[in-house]
Amino acid sequence: MKILSSWLRSCLPQLSADDRQLADDLTLRGIAVEGIFDLGENGSLFEMDITTNRVDAMNHYGIAREAAIIYGIALKPLETALPGPKTTVKPFPVSIEEPSLCGRFTARVLRNVRITQSTGIVAERFRLLEQKLISNAVDATNYVTLAMGHPTHAFDLDKLEGGIILRRARKGEKLRTLDGIERTLDPDDLVVADEKKALAIAGVMGGWDSMITPETKNILVEAAWFDPWTVRRSSRRHLLHTDASHRFERGADFNAPPIASALVSSIILESGGEVEGDLVDVIIPEAEARTARRPAISFALSEAHRILGATEDPQGITAEIAEAILTGLGCRLKKNGTPYNAPAQNLDPSRAVSVETTASRAEYEVALPSWRLDLEREIDLIEEIARVYGYNRFKNTLPSFTGAVVELPYAEKEAVVRRTLLGLGWTEAISSTFCSATDAVTFAPQPNSTVPMDNPLSEEAGMLRPSLAPGMLSMLALNLNRDVEDVMLFEMGTVFSGSTDKVDEKPALSIGATGRLPLDGPHQASRPVDFYDVKGTVEQLLSRFVSKLLYFDRFPSDSGLMPSWLHPGRSARVVIDGATIGYFGELHPEEAQPRKLKQTVYVGEFYLDRLYKQDLRQPTMRELSRFQAVRRDFSFIFADSVSYAQIAEALAALNIAELQRVEPKEILRDKEGKRIPQGHFSLLLRTVFQAQDRTLQEEELQGWSQSVMGALQKLGGKLRE
Repeated sequence: MKILSSWLRSCLPQLSADDRQLADDLTLRGIAVEGIFDLGENGSLFEMDITTNRVDAMNHYGIAREAAIIYGIALKPLETALPGPKTTVKPFPVSIEEPSLCGRFTARVLRNVRITQSTGIVAERFRLLEQKLISNAVDATNYVTLAMGHPTHAFDLDKLEGGIILRRARKGEKLRTLDGIERTLDPDDLVVADEKKALAIAGVMGGWDSMITPETKNILVEAAWFDPWTVRRSSRRHLLHTDASHRFERGADFNAPPIASALVSSIILESGGEVEGDLVDVIIPEAEARTARRPAISFALSEAHRILGATEDPQGITAEIAEAILTGLGCRLKKNGTPYNAPAQNLDPSRAVSVETTASRAEYEVALPSWRLDLEREIDLIEEIARVYGYNRFKNTLPSFTGAVVELPYAEKEAVVRRTLLGLGWTEAISSTFCSATDAVTFAPQPNSTVPMDNPLSEEAGMLRPSLAPGMLSMLALNLNRDVEDVMLFEMGTVFSGSTDKVDEKPALSIGATGRLPLDGPHQASRPVDFYDVKGTVEQLLSRFVSKLLYFDRFPSDSGLMPSWLHPGRSARVVIDGATIGYFGELHPEEAQPRKLKQTVYVGEFYLDRLYKQDLRQPTMRELSRFQAVRRDFSFIFADSVSYAQIAEALAALNIAELQRVEPKEILRDKEGKRIPQGHFSLLLRTVFQAQDRTLQEEELQGWSQSVMGALQKLGGKLRE
């Protein structure tokens, strides 16, 4: 955002600081000046970065207000005087049919105006700001937006058919906007209309058919307050991000429309014309109660001292300093139950003189300014006091604390998961806590469990993430788009489910890999990462936890039991002691294509809240057996429907303490069905028996072998000849 220092000085006649000092002081208070460009005798041009919550500072007057608080000087009021109407006429008709979407609408009629090129201070300041000049009427609306931050619009009055109506767009209704594009409106769009047609998308852009032209003689000046959500949705829906929508969707000043209307009108009337009738000002009380008449906040100076701590100045933040800051911000104060009048002079908090005061007992009821909708709680006021006072003026000490740090119950397990993955060569990453509505539906573990945001940053981040997988895929795509083709990432974070009334938060883990893996040895070539590399990582990770039974399985694609975003034939479910811990595998092509992932990607997600129910496996030392291990191999034929997980579970159920290890050594299939029937496979299973205290006897081994064969035969296995 571009700001002229000369314009600021016109609002601050007593300002003595030079432009460089002004820029530094503003930046120190959070109104960041990122660049200063010398304009010679016209002062300086500030390139500013205003945070989205400070819509009140997205204009010259708002920044001048901040400077007035910093330096304790008076802020020149805006000149809103207009010549009175020459005749008394019937008020221009305005009807708000959607009071929940439009809280205030003002209309002022100007007759016999002269449309010409802007001159004087408007033209000069536009030149310095590199703003395009259009006509005095259009420039007036743009100028006021830059001056005080409230968008307005001017309609050609003679092109209106009847009065103004604030309503929703009709289904299929079309409007040609000022950019020349004909747009089909949505029934959720709020429009400014006359009795026959839509004139503008409220808070976003005006219409072509009612715009100001050189032939315009009569003007209707509009200044209004629109619901931020409505403006934001319309702006995103029609891909129209304008200066007006940027401000309205962040919460405009409810009390600004009459002032903005007067400023626009005065600039237009400089070239000729007169005001007809009084200002029409329609106010919806409910909207006013939510904005300009919000309940007062209780504020205690002692709470500010407790939270902010000690300052470099021995006198600290006195009642006088706190009152000066809050009053300068536009707050109205009642001190200790009685009205308090702020001092008119010496508002500079850095130079205020302390006197004997009952500051620690000072308590206030603070009525909030209409232009600061970001102030909602006592802590917000404390933050504002600290910001204006200057963070650099606080001592570099931590607040006092009693008690002890309490470790989360699963902190150790979380550390084990992180150390294991880092040790296996994975890199930890962090993605956004938000996702799009499409991703929320696609990746949610349970249907109808996604949680929308009340105030989303954008449509792409309008939901609390129900899964870490969308963020993982975005990070993989980001790396691939920047020619980083070999990636192994993991993220540990929180996922959300439930509803806006009750949100359930749970810890989760996501892994993602793509590209090639280097092989051991200086002369070994790399190879593509595959499913079994990811499976090996999962096995290594889960081996850190105690479990009676760990296995992997999968289900047919039409079963609905596997995530739709995983390839149905190249993915697996992880189960520990009967509980599903997570899923992993190759990304489904239908998910890879819209994300432009051209190479194979493996991704997985795991429910850490379930995994953390398992105890950590504690390292134990055991003396190596001095007795000979005995190996027995079993060759069986099984139907394809029998999984290795079933085989492992059956052998574990035998509870043979001397059975130290079971390994699948060979799997064979015969497509022609000559040696092995079709639909079956041959498994060579190796078992290792060993005792700690004796040499195993042949009779024992024979008995255990018979038990193993019996367990395998119960699964339908047949001993291979």
